[in-house]
Amino acid sequence: MSPVLELFSVVTFPAIDPVAFSLGPLAVHWYGLAYVAGILLGWMIARNLVRKPELWPGGQAPMTIQHLDDFILWVSIGIVAGGRIGYILFYDFAAILDNPLRIFEIWNGGMSFHGGFIGATLAMVYFCRKHEIRLWSMFDLVACVAPLGIFFGRIANFINGELWGRPTDVPWAMAFPTGGPFPRHPSQLYEAVLEGLVLFLLLQLIVRAFGGLKRPGLVTGTFVAGYALSRIFVEFFREPDVQIGYLLGGWLTMGMVLSLPMLAVGVWILTWARSSRPAQTNRAD
Repeated sequence: MSPVLELFSVVTFPAIDPVAFSLGPLAVHWYGLAYVAGILLGWMIARNLVRKPELWPGGQAPMTIQHLDDFILWVSIGIVAGGRIGYILFYDFAAILDNPLRIFEIWNGGMSFHGGFIGATLAMVYFCRKHEIRLWSMFDLVACVAPLGIFFGRIANFINGELWGRPTDVPWAMAFPTGGPFPRHPSQLYEAVLEGLVLFLLLQLIVRAFGGLKRPGLVTGTFVAGYALSRIFVEFFREPDVQIGYLLGGWLTMGMVLSLPMLAVGVWILTWARSSRPAQTNRAD
C-alpha cells in the first residue's frame, strides 16, 4: 500500500489476490468460486427442505429431489446470463459498445443482481411449466437459499476491491487500492451482512419455525421486499458506478431505482400471499 493510502486509511484493506489458484494457464478467480459456492450450498439446503414434507402445503413437497437436481443447471444459466446481460444494459452499455470483448470478462466483476434475479425467474417459470411443478412453491424454495449466493458474491466484490463505498471517517473505513487515497465505507460487507446473512436467517426462521412454505408466496415476497429494502439502505453508503454516477441530487443511484420496483412487487406478493388460502395441490400455477 502506498504511503498516501496508509496516511488516510483507518483499517488496512486486506490485499487478497483475486485469483484463488491457477491450473496451468487457467486462472480460477474468487468471483467464480463465489457463484459456485452459493449455488452448491443453496442446492444442499434446498434438498433438505424438499425432504421435509411437513413444511409444505398438504404435507407433500411440490417436487422430487430429481427435479431439484435437474433444476440446478437451468437456474445457474439464468443467474449468470441474466446477471451479465443486466449489468451490460443497466450499468456498462457504452463501454461494451467500445470493447465488445468486455462482455465475457465476468471475472472482473460486472454482474447485476437485478439482471440475475430476472434470469433466474425466467428459468424457474420455464422449468415449472415443463415439469408441472407449482410455480410459487419453486419461487419460495429458491428464495429460501438465494441470500447465500448474494453473501458469497458480495464477499468476492470485497476481495476484488470493487464496488466500494463513499468516503467516510467511521473507525472501520478502508482505503481501497482502486478507490483513491480516501477511507471509504466497506459497503460490500454491509451488503453481505444485510442482503446475505440477515435475510437468509430471517427466511429460515419464517420457514422452519412459522411454516412459511405452507402459504405460497410468503417467503418469496419477504425475500424480494427484504432485498430491496436492504439494497436501498446500503446505496446511501455505496459509491455509484463511475460511468453512471448519481441520478439526482447527489443521493439517488441506479441501484435504488432498480430496487424500488422490486420493493413494490415484494409488498404486492406479501399482500396476496397473506390474503390467499394455503395451497393444497402441486400443479403449476
